[in-house]
Amino acid sequence: MKEISEESIAAIPKLMERLYGVVSELEARFGDQHRHFTPDGHLVGSIGEVLAAYYYGLDLSKSSATRHDGACFTSGRKVQVKVTQGVVIALDAREVADFLIAGKLSRDGSFEQFYNGPGAPAWNAAGKVQKTGQRRVYLSTLRRLDNDVVEADRIQRIHV
Repeated sequence: MKEISEESIAAIPKLMERLYGVVSELEARFGDQHRHFTPDGHLVGSIGEVLAAYYYGLDLSKSSATRHDGACFTSGRKVQVKVTQGVVIALDAREVADFLIAGKLSRDGSFEQFYNGPGAPAWNAAGKVQKTGQRRVYLSTLRRLDNDVVEADRIQRIHV
């Protein structure tokens, strides 16, 4: 797959600003209908995967691939990327990823990493299986687990 350009990554904050402008307008028009228009699900996940691909040098798999979202260009390690705008991420209850990069996408388009390491510790720390077939784990738990990851078990960041 084609490598993601710095120019494309640099456009994300402006695009996020436009996106949240639309969200604000929808909420202003329909907020009295008790509806929220937060970008979530596939949109946040896809933006996070693109950012992770750029920052960590990942070759992304096709969208909605099972278990892994891509592989590292340099090491070949298979990686799952999980991104949220909240405080929790959901992991597939059936399969443990080889490696996991998890973080938070801010409204301004910036990405904050909370975990970068083997998938098993995060999966083991996740809660019970939900009706959705997923197990939830808090970002605060992932940050704590991240402190125990040795450098050799991290996916190396290639862009700042």
